[in-house]
Amino acid sequence: MPALIDLRKRIKSVRNTQQITQAMKTVSTVKFQKAQRLVLESRPKWHDSPDLVSEAALWAPRSSHPLMERREEQKILGLVITSDKGLAGAFNSNLLDAASSFFAEKAESSDVCLILIGKKAVLFFKKKEYPILRSYSGQIHRFSAEDCSKLARFLMELYILNKTDAVYVAYNEFKSILAPRVMITRLLPVDLSGSEKETEGAGDKTAFTEQKPDWDPAMIPFIQSLLPQHVEDQIGHFFFESSAAEHAARMMAMDNATQNAEDLIEDLTLVLNKIRQASITKELLEIMSAVEALAKK
Repeated sequence: MPALIDLRKRIKSVRNTQQITQAMKTVSTVKFQKAQRLVLESRPKWHDSPDLVSEAALWAPRSSHPLMERREEQKILGLVITSDKGLAGAFNSNLLDAASSFFAEKAESSDVCLILIGKKAVLFFKKKEYPILRSYSGQIHRFSAEDCSKLARFLMELYILNKTDAVYVAYNEFKSILAPRVMITRLLPVDLSGSEKETEGAGDKTAFTEQKPDWDPAMIPFIQSLLPQHVEDQIGHFFFESSAAEHAARMMAMDNATQNAEDLIEDLTLVLNKIRQASITKELLEIMSAVEALAKK
């Protein structure tokens, strides 16, 4: 059985680890509350923007803006958003496995290159064969809305210049505190499937599309202003959803680690007490045996 001094050292070590995980949980809780508030306040805009774009596209021809042009996917650009740090459970591993499988399937018929956000994505995909256009590692906490806008403009420039035929984004969406939801969505070309479904619908939908709107400003300036703003909003949507999901996952992971440390301390303390009781019992037996031996003399 282990010595008492070894058990005491181990209990002390686990208790120190528990204090660290408890502190990390507290920090993650504060960051999560801030990120969650931002996500919940911005979701109406993020979620309504695609519908607005689709409705505007009901009347605008695809030639109105190059971001609406669909091409055969010969060159694909992937944007993968992870975290810089670990200790967040399966937050990164689930996303990276899904993204790796998705881009491996796309690579069978297309050329795939990547833009990576987060140290975990950089470390994972640097072992793969995909070329990396840009990587943002070790600076996620400094990534702002302005950085998202710059990245969105860079992606739109690549698409307009025919350097890529499609842009896909892999990220974690904040679904609940218990578990994020892995999402892989196409950002470019701008998805017009909603407008196509409405056009193919019932007669009232068709009548709706036949009603030509009065554009103010004109149609082309409106579309040229709406689509870039939509892409920038969606990049911000993906990043801040991932940030909220990361803090929630780390908060839960540190909470589980703190509870596991408490359970381990209880188990080790129980073993320690059993060893002490056995040691005391052994000493008492030795004393009683010595007393009986002296009495017989």
